[in-house]
Amino acid sequence: MEVGLFFGSFNPIHTGHMIIANLVKETTQVEEVWFIVSPQNPFKKNKSLLHEFDRLDMVNAAIGDDYKFRSSDVEFNMPRPSYTIDTLTLLQEKHPEKKFHLIIGEDNLASFPKWKNHEMILEHFGLIVYPRPNSKDSNLIDSEKVRLIEAPEVDISATLIRKLIKEGKSIKYLVPESVASLIQSKNYFS
Repeated sequence: MEVGLFFGSFNPIHTGHMIIANLVKETTQVEEVWFIVSPQNPFKKNKSLLHEFDRLDMVNAAIGDDYKFRSSDVEFNMPRPSYTIDTLTLLQEKHPEKKFHLIIGEDNLASFPKWKNHEMILEHFGLIVYPRPNSKDSNLIDSEKVRLIEAPEVDISATLIRKLIKEGKSIKYLVPESVASLIQSKNYFS
């Protein structure tokens, strides 16, 4: 089985994430998309980051009973910050019967050569890349290990969502209804 791995802080998970995950599932060889909740991104320092279990709960709420999506807390017990190559290696060891592919935004492609062991990721897993606004050009786009999917340039910002919540404004349509309900009931980001 081929699996797309969608890493993120998901602080919170939003409609843009769900649209991309669904398009990857519908337009590539991928049969499942796993949302890998990252406790700490090595390139980001975020003071407003909810606890990882709260973010995992939001991902699970977004997925609901959709059998083609899964959440993963695989990085929760790994050394921090966790690096993508280490997570990919661990997942491949735990699931040798699966073929994993990394899903990233086109805006990350230009900086991808700065990632730890990026050549190994490209060679052994490959990239499924979705379009993002204001992406810088990258020579990697022509690699046979990179597949650019056709998708809308969804530019929903988790930062904007958190700002709206703090201001007491509606986040309707920006996040799945199940996620909005969870955010409200747990008083996240207020």
